[in-house]
Amino acid sequence: MRYASITDRLADLGSGKWALHHQARRMKAEGVPVIELTIGEPDVAPDPALLAECQRAMNAGRTRYSSGRGEPAVLQALAARYARRQADVTAENVLCFPGTQAALYAVMCGLVEAGDGVLVGDPLYATYDGVIRATGAHRVTVTLRPEHGFRMQPADLEAAITPDCRVLLLNSPHNPTGAVLTSDAIDAIGALCRRHDLWIVCDEVYEQLIFSGTFDSPFDRPELAERTIVVSSISKSHAAPGFRSGWAVGPKEFCTRLLPVSEMMLFGVQPFIADMTAYALTHEIGTAAEMRQRYRDRALTLAEALKGVSGVRPMVPDAGMFLLLDVTETGLSGEDFAWALLKEEHVAVMPGGSFGENARGFVRISLTVPTADLVEAGRRIAALAARLIERPQAATA
Repeated sequence: MRYASITDRLADLGSGKWALHHQARRMKAEGVPVIELTIGEPDVAPDPALLAECQRAMNAGRTRYSSGRGEPAVLQALAARYARRQADVTAENVLCFPGTQAALYAVMCGLVEAGDGVLVGDPLYATYDGVIRATGAHRVTVTLRPEHGFRMQPADLEAAITPDCRVLLLNSPHNPTGAVLTSDAIDAIGALCRRHDLWIVCDEVYEQLIFSGTFDSPFDRPELAERTIVVSSISKSHAAPGFRSGWAVGPKEFCTRLLPVSEMMLFGVQPFIADMTAYALTHEIGTAAEMRQRYRDRALTLAEALKGVSGVRPMVPDAGMFLLLDVTETGLSGEDFAWALLKEEHVAVMPGGSFGENARGFVRISLTVPTADLVEAGRRIAALAARLIERPQAATA
């Protein structure tokens, strides 16, 4: 039988990147006491007021078809939120989606096609290759260097730009590294995008999880308004990933042109979830503040636990819920180290290679477990690293 070419383009970009995570889940189901540090799923519950609002909306009959663009209350809430950053934003600048992933997919479908290039920093979030390749476009890599804290350097971006590039996909705060771009870097990056007539797609899902300082974005600059699109959701900010509630905010013309694409995919989101999202956006909810403190403290605790351990080097993040660990001095790749850690120490982390070539010497550690578990995981990581450092010496003795 024949299949559409999209199935070939995405054949190696699906759940295979999460093979270690799935194996860890199987081991746990069999009774193995695995410490799971793989996925970025908040260990904070959604605020009870959000659950109550969702229940209220369902009981009130908010279970019918939705508007393709989004329900009026959440559109107005998002317009008000982003108008504080870009003054002329209205509901016509907003489209609602079931999560950031769906928003990214639709946005890419509206901006690029076969033959186009999409600039992305490497390391990169695991699904970015998929949303790019699904359109027929190709990734153009911008190297993110550990010596710069994995923050995109304008000179590296400029060197990567080719005539076929149409979009810069920018992620700050960044997953998997936790890096946050400075205002000066954003100014320089924005100037390059104007010079080369590039769209800027900003994945800002970790916006509210910056440990110190203030958030900045190309979207906040009037001179970039015509070319910048933000995608985000309540998954991380409100610890509600299972509700699948996200959005895209951008120029009115872009939203008008993308709306039919969105409608062919989804035709709206659940009204009761939209009502909960509108409530989340218009009320003071302390979830993000709690997570910021929790994940910052855990990152510092784990970094301190691994400080001075031979073979590994923790990189303290600026934001988010992950810590990258450099394991190159153990002599193993991040992939091999992660599998050895699962097999020998029953600790599950993500191989850095799932996030690009420039992370192959790293593993990504989720901070979404109790601190005691994280400290124990650090002890086991140190034990594995010690054995790996000793093995070559034993082989030559």
